[in-house]
Amino acid sequence: MEKKGMLVPVLLALAAAGIYWWVLTSKERAMSAQHENATVLTARFDLPARTIMNVDLVETKVVPRMYVEQDAYEVKSQSDIKLVSNLVTSIRIPKGNQITESALVSLSPEAGLSVKVPPGYRGCVVPLENDLLRLIKPGDRVDILVTFDAVMGDNRKEKVTATILQNVLVLGVGGNLGQGLSGAQAKSKASAEAADQAFSEKAALSLALNPNEAQYLSLSIKQGAVDVIVRGLGDVELHPMEIASFKRLIK
Repeated sequence: MEKKGMLVPVLLALAAAGIYWWVLTSKERAMSAQHENATVLTARFDLPARTIMNVDLVETKVVPRMYVEQDAYEVKSQSDIKLVSNLVTSIRIPKGNQITESALVSLSPEAGLSVKVPPGYRGCVVPLENDLLRLIKPGDRVDILVTFDAVMGDNRKEKVTATILQNVLVLGVGGNLGQGLSGAQAKSKASAEAADQAFSEKAALSLALNPNEAQYLSLSIKQGAVDVIVRGLGDVELHPMEIASFKRLIK
């Protein structure tokens, strides 16, 4: 009985020692992890809000893990640097600051059309039939045609069609501004847009035009019926175009 009475305190002492050792080593591991280094993405330049990101705007930086921000982009392989491509800054990110997920949004209507407009151009929105819009993608090149009633020399009206703009860059189609999407995301987005378009016969096509072209497009929309024709990939040539009419066609 005396031996059993001595065994209990010894077991309790061993258990206490084990618990103390576990707590101590856990703290040591936690402190060691905090002092480990991690590689994160940082801003190479001052990035204003609504900047479209690409790999040239970021650089990697090694920092102690204890200083890594909660939602920072951590680089574990070279391909991780591309994770920010085609995302848009929602706030200003100063040079050298870590790039965080909460500071970026997808290239979408949430980011706004202006992030896609080239310098010196304007973003113009044209309503088009839904069926046609499904065949056009951001980055395509299109020509703009207008059909209207022209007054001839004998004061007779004749319907004609004129190509008023050529080689126009498509910035967006509906809510698609050319953002990179996975297959599942693209399918989900297409389903959502199809549901929205079911309640409307037309949707928006966003184009990049210089100020003069924008004026003529606006005038054409008010004056006649505007149509968009899609160019082949790589076709950027401008061609002289005569006004088309049935009278010329028959001749």
